[in-house]
Amino acid sequence: MTAIEELMDADPKSPLQEGRSSAFHAASCYALLDLFCCEGGAGMGYAQAGWTVTGVDIVPRPRNPHPVIIADALEYLAAHGHEYDFIHASPPCQGYSHLTPEGHKGKYPKLIHKLREMLADSGKPYVIENVAGARHDLENPVMLCGSMFGLRTQRHRYFETSFPVTAPRQCDHSEIPLLVTTASKASREKRFALGMKPKTVANAPLAYGIEWMSCDGLKECIPPAYTRWIAEQFLQHNSAFVNRLNTMENEIEEIRAQAGV
Repeated sequence: MTAIEELMDADPKSPLQEGRSSAFHAASCYALLDLFCCEGGAGMGYAQAGWTVTGVDIVPRPRNPHPVIIADALEYLAAHGHEYDFIHASPPCQGYSHLTPEGHKGKYPKLIHKLREMLADSGKPYVIENVAGARHDLENPVMLCGSMFGLRTQRHRYFETSFPVTAPRQCDHSEIPLLVTTASKASREKRFALGMKPKTVANAPLAYGIEWMSCDGLKECIPPAYTRWIAEQFLQHNSAFVNRLNTMENEIEEIRAQAGV
């Protein structure tokens, strides 16, 4: 049974008759599970690549533009990971971060190794993202920088992937980055001397490509350009995935034509 047939079988009245075109858009995309989703920076990149996104977080995330299931990420992965086509995971970074004092790192969970085992067992293509301090725990990670995508930030993030991914270009740190939520004393002094604001959430659209997050969400966010690049790289290297998407889209157009939508 195709995805379209499953949709029609699940709702005999059919969303076609009710004119809910968004249901067809959802059916035509691939299901992305965004674990530890926070306010949806990573998820937005996959959505921009044309995939439907479901987030999972332990607390409500009203600013996240995608549906969010409130649950323990590892428990949800174990119970429902098989229901998705692709899985992204951004486990807590505090236990790995250079910004966390050494004496406090033991207070935070380090989940990368456990996640990798679970994701590999799922058989789904996956991505694990984290900060620079986690790069030795990640397997063959690719580092992405905001400057690679024309963003006014550096925000280096490391991505372990179950498929080949390369960075689009080298970093270019020749331009002073715009700071959003944090700034060291040296950074503040440098920007004051140049007549720049040391930091402001108003910089988020230019720095991160993000306009919807709270200050707390921006502190840990992934610029959507990073995950959009990863999604596009995956599609380029997985023709079967693309063929399935094209077939589903064709089925949708045929049903729309028959229904006069």
